[in-house]
Amino acid sequence: MANEDDGRQATFGSDGSLETETPPEATGTNDFGEEKSPDETDGGYNRYAVSSLLQKAVRRSDEEVAAWAAWELARSGYAWNLWDRLNLYVVEDLRAGNEIALLIERYEQLATERWEPDEWRGRLCAVHAALAAARAPSTRESSNADEYFRRVADVRAEARENDEAPAHDFPVGDLEPGGEYDVAFDMHTGEGSRLGRGTRFFKTRGARVGPEGESDLSARWQRLAMVLDPERDYSEAELDHAVEPVHPADRWDEPDELD
Repeated sequence: MANEDDGRQATFGSDGSLETETPPEATGTNDFGEEKSPDETDGGYNRYAVSSLLQKAVRRSDEEVAAWAAWELARSGYAWNLWDRLNLYVVEDLRAGNEIALLIERYEQLATERWEPDEWRGRLCAVHAALAAARAPSTRESSNADEYFRRVADVRAEARENDEAPAHDFPVGDLEPGGEYDVAFDMHTGEGSRLGRGTRFFKTRGARVGPEGESDLSARWQRLAMVLDPERDYSEAELDHAVEPVHPADRWDEPDELD
């Protein structure tokens, strides 16, 4: 089943018929000199099958198959399908924060803005992008998170309708002041403002990072900026806590008092 937000990814019914509109098809003849039928690649393959194979090959780190599928789509006039699929991979199957996302975007720019996507330089960009994707760490974490959170939302809604406690809940629970995530309610929220949590609360609690903590230089700057604050006199305990890394075993724990 196609992603509900992806208008260009095909969806087929139980009878195998195409259910979504697609952009104009590539025309011409295939490698055998025959007139290409709709959705046919130059090699005589169905472009939906090749497009799907591309993402599965990338997901399974099969470099050769991924490179061929990208090349086949690019040379056949389906470069838009290729780049749509690779960009879908970036958000659906690539580990978050991986720099390959930017590299794939650069290859697409070269292939589609500087050169023609189906000529040899465009095809080289397609192969490069597919190889880069296949060599990158794949994970379904974003897709799994999306599906899990959506199902939990349904469970919570049903539980409320039945006046019951949900069998599954979001990781933050009710998200209220005084709870595990109390530090979120600083001056940037209505609840925090009503509690009188201003700059002091934010600097000493809400701005903490970790568990790797600030670099030595950053911590030095932060302490000095707080010391030089003309409106507030921070204690040594507050200065220390502001730059102390959060504990990896309890990232949300904050002491009631700092002095």
